[in-house]
Amino acid sequence: MTTATATLPRGLVIAQAWSELGEAVAPLSNAAGRPLTRTVKLLLEPLVLRPVRNPEFAAGAVAIEHVDALRARIAEAGPVLAATASWFVVLKSERRRLRLTEGNPQDLYFQRCFELATGHGPPGPDAASIAAATLAEVHGQDGPTVGALRGFLSDAANAGELTRLIEATWAAMTVPRPEPVPAAVVAFLATCASAPDHRTFQALVTGSAGSAWAAELDRPGVAQAHGLTDRDRPARPELGERASKANLPKPFDRSILERLFAPLTNTFLRAGLAEVPVLVRQEIARSAGPWQLADEVSRVVMVLGREASADLAGATTGEAGSAAARLRSRWEREAYVHRVLRMPSAAPPGIRADVRDVRAAYLRRLWVRVHGRELRRDEVTADQVWDVLDGVLRSVILDQRDRLRAVLEREAGA
Repeated sequence: MTTATATLPRGLVIAQAWSELGEAVAPLSNAAGRPLTRTVKLLLEPLVLRPVRNPEFAAGAVAIEHVDALRARIAEAGPVLAATASWFVVLKSERRRLRLTEGNPQDLYFQRCFELATGHGPPGPDAASIAAATLAEVHGQDGPTVGALRGFLSDAANAGELTRLIEATWAAMTVPRPEPVPAAVVAFLATCASAPDHRTFQALVTGSAGSAWAAELDRPGVAQAHGLTDRDRPARPELGERASKANLPKPFDRSILERLFAPLTNTFLRAGLAEVPVLVRQEIARSAGPWQLADEVSRVVMVLGREASADLAGATTGEAGSAAARLRSRWEREAYVHRVLRMPSAAPPGIRADVRDVRAAYLRRLWVRVHGRELRRDEVTADQVWDVLDGVLRSVILDQRDRLRAVLEREAGA
């Protein structure tokens, strides 16, 4: 006979420990005195609790025997978190003085403030100069900005010409002749994780294997089944007026603004990007290409990902050691996946949907990954294909774990 382990919701334990830190951390708290979502995501999890090193703190419910240790870890970090909060106030004040508007201050500054708190302690007499130097470093990255993108697209002098360019580009679009997936795709996937065949990969690129299969995406329901659109068939994009990371549509449904928005919000990655007018015109051309991508290498990677991910949603077909078999093995090792597959009715509906639709989520994430690499002119090589395919699944799993933890915390606190 087994006895269920007594637990407490992790969110509740964190909130109780946080409340003990008092007003010193108010700038990092919400109106109810709890830590902000970004405080948990950007500060507490990666820098204080470190669930990778301390798996007992990772689940949505914390075993009773670990509750005191979690509370103690937050309490021990209290002084540096208080200094972090003070530095955040200083940086926001300096941001206002400099009239900076780019990016979300919490996203941009929270971890920088933690670094300042660790290295300098609470703000001192030289706080203003340190803050100015920090902001110059954060905002001084080269490359295009979201503000410049919005301004360019909304400028009446550009909007009409760009809309006509979208119309003309899509009118001139030619759909490739559909062809079956070549045997070379299966051959490359069989060994790409351990011994990628450069010659086979290059043959797929030279033979336009990615473009050829993309013809299927224009058939009713195909792109929708691949998780790339909510429409029956892909449609040409709008220029767009607004964008939010929290509410981005599926890739083929995004406006030109939405397609470029996320890459431009990353101040550390945008340095290598082209200027805004070039980016916009390239994106318009990209939207009318096979897989709505510009480079054949990217399109081949999408076909490879499509084939490798097939086993995630169906019967196992990949040979042992192949990319498909390795992805399936990683997926099935997840405890929540194992449970949903064995007892679907016992899982929350949202988690069942995550597991059921994993292949669509995988292909969406893969498209975003290769699209971003195109923007940075960072072409995927044969040696990198497996790292990309495997990394995308790991990213999907991490997102699903976060959603599952949030569900369990809500249910435990109900």
